[in-house]
Amino acid sequence: MTIKQIYTGCLSQGAYYIESNGEAAIIDPLREVHFYLERAQLDKAKIKYIFETHFHADFVSGHVTLAKKTGAPIVFGPNATPTFDALIAQDGQEFKVGNITIIAIHTPGHTMESTTYLLRDENGQDHAIFSGDTLFLGDVGRPDLAQKMGVLTEKDLAGFLFDSLREKIMPLADSVIVYPAHGAGSACGKNMMKQTVDTLGNQKKMNYALRASMTKQEFIEEVTQGLLPPPQYFPLNVSMNKHGYEDISEVLKRGTKELSPEAFEAIANQTGAIILDVRHQDAFAKGHIPRAIFIGLDGGFAPWVGALIADVKQPLLLITEPGQEQEAVTRLSRVGFDNTLGYLKGGFDAWKKTARVYDNVSSITAETFKQKQEPLVVFDVRKESEYISEHLEDALNTPLHTIHEHLNQFPENNTFYLHCAGGYRSMIAASILKSRGIHNIINIKGGFTALKESGIKISEFVCPSTL
Repeated sequence: MTIKQIYTGCLSQGAYYIESNGEAAIIDPLREVHFYLERAQLDKAKIKYIFETHFHADFVSGHVTLAKKTGAPIVFGPNATPTFDALIAQDGQEFKVGNITIIAIHTPGHTMESTTYLLRDENGQDHAIFSGDTLFLGDVGRPDLAQKMGVLTEKDLAGFLFDSLREKIMPLADSVIVYPAHGAGSACGKNMMKQTVDTLGNQKKMNYALRASMTKQEFIEEVTQGLLPPPQYFPLNVSMNKHGYEDISEVLKRGTKELSPEAFEAIANQTGAIILDVRHQDAFAKGHIPRAIFIGLDGGFAPWVGALIADVKQPLLLITEPGQEQEAVTRLSRVGFDNTLGYLKGGFDAWKKTARVYDNVSSITAETFKQKQEPLVVFDVRKESEYISEHLEDALNTPLHTIHEHLNQFPENNTFYLHCAGGYRSMIAASILKSRGIHNIINIKGGFTALKESGIKISEFVCPSTL
C-alpha cells in the first residue's frame, strides 16, 4: 500500500494518491491532474475511484477532468447533488482498492455532504482517515460556508459537526492517521497547525474542538467565534465543483497567449480586463503599468486574487517575469479564474521600451520613517488579530481583505503611510488605492517587522475599533 500526500503550499491544500495491488484512488485532486496520471503509470496502476470529501469552496478540484481521462467514477458522500455523473455513496459504503478498503463515513457539519474516508489496510485494520474539511490538525472546518447557500445557520451546522466528530471520528483508535484537506494558511479554518499529518490520538490531546469534556453548546460557541467573512469567490468555486468547468488545457492555451504592448493595451481597453502584475513587490514599486493591480506570485497569490478580485469571470491580463506565465495562469485556474486573456511579451521592460507612461510607488525605510517628526497618518493593513497583538501608536487598522469597504477613509490629498508585516500586503493595498486614483501613498519597506526592529514605539493595547 502506498499513500502519497500531494501538498500545494500556495493553497494550503492536500490531495492524496493511494495505491494497492495495481489499483489507485485519488482524494480531492488538484485541478491539473497530470501528477496522478503519471504516478499511476509509474506504479502500473489503474485509477479506480476519485473521492471528493465535499464541494470545495477555496479551490477548483480536478475530479471532472480526471474522470474524463481515466473513466474512474467520482464518489461523493450523502446529500451531494452534482449535475454530472457521480456515485453518491451511502454512509458506511465500502470501496475495494486492491487489497485495501475505503469506507465513506458521512460527517456533515462543514457542509451537509461532507464525508470522511476511512482506510482499512490489508489486514482489515483502521489505518487512516482522509478528513477533508471536517477535521483539520488543530482545528475543524468552519461551519458558516454552506449556510450562505441554504437555510441552515452556522450554529446549525456547528451542531451537526459536533455530532459527526463525537459519533463518527473520535471513537476511532488513537493510532489512526489523520490526513486533512488543508493546513495552516487556509481560509477554511482559523487555528490550523503547520503540520499536515498527525495521529488522531494526538489531535484528541491538542485540538481544542476535540476536548472530551466539551459540551455541544461550548463547541458551537468556540467554533463559530472569530470567523472572518468568507472570500466572495468561495460560492463561485463551489458552483464550478458542483456543475463542472472548462478543461485546464484550454485555460492555459488562452492565458499564455503572447501579446505585444500594442495588443496588450488594446485588449485592456476593449475588454475592461484587470492588469494583474505578479512580479516581486520591489519591482512593482519601481515601475508598473498605470492602474495595474499587484498580487505577487511570491506570496499567497491565488487566495488574495480570489479575495480581492472576487469575480472569477473577470477578464485578466498578466505582467510576469519571463518564464512565469504558465505558473501564473495555472495558479489562477486553481481558484476558478479562467478568463486570463494573455500576457505582455517581454514583461514590463517591453512596455517601458515603447516609451509608454508608467507609474511607481513611493517607499521609505523604517529608519527614515522613525526620524520623521510631524504627525503622520499611518494605515496598518494586517489582519485585526495581528494589529491587536501589537501595532504602531495611532496607526489605523484597515485589513487588506476589507480594503474595498474603506476606500473613502483614505485621504485624497494629504500624504499617508502604509505598512503590513513584511511588505507584500501593503504593496497590494497601494496598487488597489492607486488604481482608484489615490496616489498620495508612501509604503514603508519591510513593514511592521522592520519598524519594530528600528526601535520605534510600539503599542500593545487593544484598539476597540477599526475603520
